[in-house]
Amino acid sequence: MTRYLISFDDGAMTFPEEELAEVAEASHKVVREAQDAAVWVFGGGLERQRASVVATDGTVTDGPYPETKAVLGGFSIIDVPSREDALKWAAKIAAACRCAQEVREIMPDSTA
Repeated sequence: MTRYLISFDDGAMTFPEEELAEVAEASHKVVREAQDAAVWVFGGGLERQRASVVATDGTVTDGPYPETKAVLGGFSIIDVPSREDALKWAAKIAAACRCAQEVREIMPDSTA
């Protein structure tokens, strides 16, 4: 099995606020489905623009930088047999969240 990161940009969820409960329920339904299918690893939304950048020397600065065009808004990590399976789960998440999702393969853990 391979792990995949399914993510969306901050600000990509642009539905009316009164539909938040409906979107949340649809999203939770997909998570429950992924858990039942034993492919769910972890996921969540991220606080807007609340990042810090830690340099190699340990220096900490606030981020992301203003010139950054895309900022991660939320993510899911799933463990599935193929990229095609990951794309199917991403489609379910996209429909539930009402925004496009980006799919990336996570490199294998070399210590495992």
